[in-house]
Amino acid sequence: MATITKKELIDRIAEMHECKRVLVKKIVQSFLDEIMEELCQANRLEFRDFGVFESRIRAARQAQNPKTMDKVHVPAKRTVKFKVGRVMKRRLLETDGVIDEATGLPREASASATVSPSASDRHAAKR
Repeated sequence: MATITKKELIDRIAEMHECKRVLVKKIVQSFLDEIMEELCQANRLEFRDFGVFESRIRAARQAQNPKTMDKVHVPAKRTVKFKVGRVMKRRLLETDGVIDEATGLPREASASATVSPSASDRHAAKR
């Protein structure tokens, strides 16, 4: 799984639309700033077919320190919830070969193309 930075996205968009990188950077940063501002004001942001962002309060709870086994109070805090939209959900489901069926974890596209099947996989395929 690759990590794509904001800089890489800005460069792609600037190249795709033949715009100056500085202008695209200002627009993208303004967009992200507005999203943060709305979430800080506890507003819900809905982008049709993409998804919905909303600010939620996570209740205070008792947790346990795994090292000492002592009980620890975790205070309430605000967090952001994202719910996937209809079109994104469909596109994610249609994306082939991204999830390793054995582990259920994402795998790198380059690794999936170069990895040869294990002996157990070849044996199972013969059955």
